[in-house]
Amino acid sequence: MTASAANPETRSLTDRAALARNRARAVSEELFLHDVAAEDVQDRLGMVNREFKDAALITGQPAHWERLADGFTPRPRVVEAQEVLPLEPQSLDLVLHMLDLHWAEDPVGQLIQCRRALRPDGLLLAVLFGGQTLTELRAALGQAEVEVTGGLSPRIAPMGEVRDLGSLLQRAGFALPVAESFTQRVTFRDPLHLMRTLRLMGEGNALAERLRRPTRREVMLRAVQHYLDTYGEADGRVPASFEFITLTAWAPDESQQKPLRPGSAAARLADALGSDEIKLPD
Repeated sequence: MTASAANPETRSLTDRAALARNRARAVSEELFLHDVAAEDVQDRLGMVNREFKDAALITGQPAHWERLADGFTPRPRVVEAQEVLPLEPQSLDLVLHMLDLHWAEDPVGQLIQCRRALRPDGLLLAVLFGGQTLTELRAALGQAEVEVTGGLSPRIAPMGEVRDLGSLLQRAGFALPVAESFTQRVTFRDPLHLMRTLRLMGEGNALAERLRRPTRREVMLRAVQHYLDTYGEADGRVPASFEFITLTAWAPDESQQKPLRPGSAAARLADALGSDEIKLPD
């Protein structure tokens, strides 16, 4: 459920129509970050001592992932990302949610739908862009806009931090939640090349509160100069950071390990370590 659907007075963060248009313009050759996510998830699944039979993969780029899905065992059914997912309750033992949650209006709602689609002890693996993504571009654009216009406009979607996203899994009712991150550094010819590539990735600005007119030329020129001055490399290229956050969790099941109740230990830690227990004064 979107924020606006839950409360008519609350404006949506994302313009879903603009997001759909951006994604429709994406070029498969520029979706290399999806390839990075696919390789990471395949490696993670290879370390799980489990055979899966029924899998679904949720993505905002279904055509690209139809090709990538051939590398997974079992081959997942590719589902286009939407607010209400077409997943039958307890029909799956593996759900992959790939590079879409950072645009979700209700990420907890998305995760709840995934949990309901999983059978007990089914696995969720979700990958999304994290809060350290495009830090260089955020800084350069922000500094330039403040200098030229005296204010800031929404340009890059807010993204979650890894320390906070694990709690979303618990709120969605998952067991054994784990949140991890890694950063992929990519270099581009110049800042304008980076911005063009973001559009070709389908990751252009789709914020509901974005400017509805072209950015002033002076802002763009100054942003490019700040980017080059602060982050430019010796060969003239510029780096951009993309933080991948991977969420791993299981649908609850009685067979899963559970933490012991406080005070239920059968032996003292000091005995196990062969050391003396020190009692602190009250």
